Amino acid sequence: MSRYTALIDGTAGAYGVVIPDMPGCTAMGDTIESAIFNAADAMRDWAEEMAAMGEPVPAPRRLDDVRLVEEVREALAEGASLATITLIRESGRPAKANLSIDAGVLAAIDEEAARLKLTRSAFIEMIAKRHLSEAA
Repeated sequence: MSRYTALIDGTAGAYGVVIPDMPGCTAMGDTIESAIFNAADAMRDWAEEMAAMGEPVPAPRRLDDVRLVEEVREALAEGASLATITLIRESGRPAKANLSIDAGVLAAIDEEAARLKLTRSAFIEMIAKRHLSEAA
């Protein structure tokens, strides 16, 4: 699991995210949380495009090294902030997992999945992706 440093800038209602280790990889969102979630999708798409072109995906630099980049230093001085975002590369093939979950929690998962018109598996995958993209 690779975690990349993201530069977040903007104001309420309009946030932008740049991934310095992935040139051209950007995302936006109305909230910081949605911008980070959208950045996780953009990172996946960027990595898939690099793979399709036969190009390697660069390894993430250490946070301290990213802070030394002139553009990053300038943006931080102007009020931007940093976060880390996990790159989740989807394989396109399902994998079976046997999980043990409290019966009450499972019932709540099933109820919410049904409300969203999702399968249990799709719901659990959705919340896992969201948590992984927001975890700092």
